[in-house]
Amino acid sequence: MPYARISLAKGKSPEYLRTLSDNLHRALVETFEVPEKDRFQIFHQLAAEEFVFDRDYLCGPRSDDFVLIAITAGKPRDTRTKQTFFQRLVELLEISPGIRRQDVMVVINTTQADEWSFGNGIATMVADASPT
Repeated sequence: MPYARISLAKGKSPEYLRTLSDNLHRALVETFEVPEKDRFQIFHQLAAEEFVFDRDYLCGPRSDDFVLIAITAGKPRDTRTKQTFFQRLVELLEISPGIRRQDVMVVINTTQADEWSFGNGIATMVADASPT
């Protein structure tokens, strides 16, 4: 049940965004134990002055095509799973829509099951989901 926030420079085409979305989801399904129908993503397209990043800090240099993906996950994954996900993601994004590996940064945060409500005011992921 990850939720992804994808930040990038303003001006990418709908096709570019769709391909990025599809390949992010594909990497999550293939390597991160995410069900096929579990896709929640938000794109933030930002003007240059609103998207500040160091072009050379660790793993650079970064270009104007830099993408920052923040994933909130509902359960922790082990280091090997995360490393496999990172590798698969950059492989897919490099193929399409053509994002260089140095331009993909990912941050993963985890939460507890009772911190998610998928609707109806219910803590959907806990055994007793109804409020007391």
